[in-house]
Amino acid sequence: MDVERIIADIEQLEEMYEAPDIWPLKASDVSAANRRHDKTLANSPWFRLWQDFGICCRPGNPMLSETERQ
Repeated sequence: MDVERIIADIEQLEEMYEAPDIWPLKASDVSAANRRHDKTLANSPWFRLWQDFGICCRPGNPMLSETERQ
């Protein structure tokens, strides 16, 4: 195992991620990332609960309705 090579690779990666991203994200980029994220977590019961009951997924104002308060 070449420890010095591994250290150099890690330093190179750190430098790459420190550089600013010159391409701004478009709506289609964000949508594609969201789809990949959802597909990756599709089998997680916690993610399914968040999808079903998460405030950010509900249409309209994030307030409890009368039926949800009871």
